[in-house]
Amino acid sequence: MKLLLIHTGGTIGMVATEAGFAPAEGVIEAALADLGARDVTLLPLLPLIDSAQATPADWNRIAQAIVDNHNDYNGFIVTHGTDTLAFTASALCFALAGLQRPVVLTGSMRPLTVAKSDGLQNLSDALHAAKTAPPGVWVQFAGQLLHGARVRKAHSSALDAFTASRSAKPPLQPGKIASFTAYKPAEIGILSMAPGQSEAYLSHALSSLDAVVLRVFGAGTLPETAALRAGLLAAQSRQTPVIAISQSPKGGVALGTYAAGDLMLQAGVIDGRDMTPEAAYTKLYHVLSLPEDQRQTTLARNIVGECS
Repeated sequence: MKLLLIHTGGTIGMVATEAGFAPAEGVIEAALADLGARDVTLLPLLPLIDSAQATPADWNRIAQAIVDNHNDYNGFIVTHGTDTLAFTASALCFALAGLQRPVVLTGSMRPLTVAKSDGLQNLSDALHAAKTAPPGVWVQFAGQLLHGARVRKAHSSALDAFTASRSAKPPLQPGKIASFTAYKPAEIGILSMAPGQSEAYLSHALSSLDAVVLRVFGAGTLPETAALRAGLLAAQSRQTPVIAISQSPKGGVALGTYAAGDLMLQAGVIDGRDMTPEAAYTKLYHVLSLPEDQRQTTLARNIVGECS
């Protein structure tokens, strides 16, 4: 089986420098040689980056590489930094359609160039998953194959840093041929509620951004202040999509449960249920890249199992 490995950078391919670990060419190549992976073609996306520097333009580059090579390979691996790996996995789930191959993202918490690295095992597991997993976008990490639109980084240093809720819907959009919807520039913010938070900040953001992820308390409450009410109603009048998700990592939101969340229903805020912040954010980017007449129905739909 022929596999294509798209290398973007990240910890897995880093070396020590005077300023700290940084991506370097040749690291992934050496690992593939150690694994005897002769059926793997390497495609570095230069310049290699720390994933903290990733942008929607990088999501487009990865998606384009997959679509361009879809019919020539049996599976795809994307090596990526862990800090924004969950964002990229979700973004690829929404952007790509018609996949007939598995796309498997992986990385490591320790560089391949240091002792006791988890990189070689993760890379080996990802190569295997790219041959055996169903079509769709997956994350292979610490021995687990995780749903690409449900995954999140739950620990900053543990080797099993990623977790994902289960989903009955696979991380795959149907389509006759492999294609992708390119992400367009947009002004999207993630606003997290906190007691006594600056009302001017919230009001300005809700009145000016193209879309907003609202991280609310618990099952769906927020402080009903005059400024927040004005901001949410301004967003509604501008037809600005606002998705509410919970700050709690489990359980999700259920708008309408508490009176302290009624304002969101009045302002047409979308119930994000148990979506991760990464999925909610990238879904908004995806929706804003679609024609206007498709945005509302797409936003309301469970596209790739991003929520239960």
